[in-house]
Amino acid sequence: MADASAQQAPADSSKMGKILGIGFAVLNLVVTGGGAFLVYKSTLGWESPQITELSSQAELSNQVEEQYNEPLIYTMEKFTVNLTGEPKRVIRVEVNLNMLSKDGFEEIMISDNRAKARDSVVQILNEKTFSEVESIQGKLFLKDQISVALNSLLDKGVVKDIYFTDFVVQ
Repeated sequence: MADASAQQAPADSSKMGKILGIGFAVLNLVVTGGGAFLVYKSTLGWESPQITELSSQAELSNQVEEQYNEPLIYTMEKFTVNLTGEPKRVIRVEVNLNMLSKDGFEEIMISDNRAKARDSVVQILNEKTFSEVESIQGKLFLKDQISVALNSLLDKGVVKDIYFTDFVVQ
C-alpha cells in the first residue's frame, strides 16, 4: 500500500510541474505580445500630423491675438506724499502698472478712474511710516496693497504687477 502512494506522488508533482510550465509559457507570451504592441504603437505605428492650410491659418490668427493681448504698462504721474510718524518724512514714488489687457489699460486711462486710482495710492502712502517702506518686504507689501486697491476699482481690467521706477524717501 505504501508503494502505490509513493508512485502517485511523483506523478502528481510531474503533472503540477507541466501545468505550471504551460501557465508560465502562456504568461510569457502575453507579456511579450503586450510589449511588442506598445513598441509598435509608440514607434512604428506613429503617423505624422497632417498640416492643412486651415489649421496653419487658425494657428497664425491665434498668435496674432496673443500678440495684441500682451500686457501693457501704464505709467502714473509721480507721487509726493507725507509719511506718518516722527520725524516727518516725504516719499516720492513713480508707479508703473502692468495691465493684463488692453481693456484694463483703456479703463485706467479714463479720467474718473485715473483720479480714483491716484487717490487710492495717495491714501495708502499716507498711512505708511518710514520703517514700513524702507525694507524690501515693506516695498513688496506696498506693491500688493496698491495692486489690490486698484483692482477693486477696475471692472474689466486687471493690474498684474506694480513697478516702482522712482522711490525716494527724504
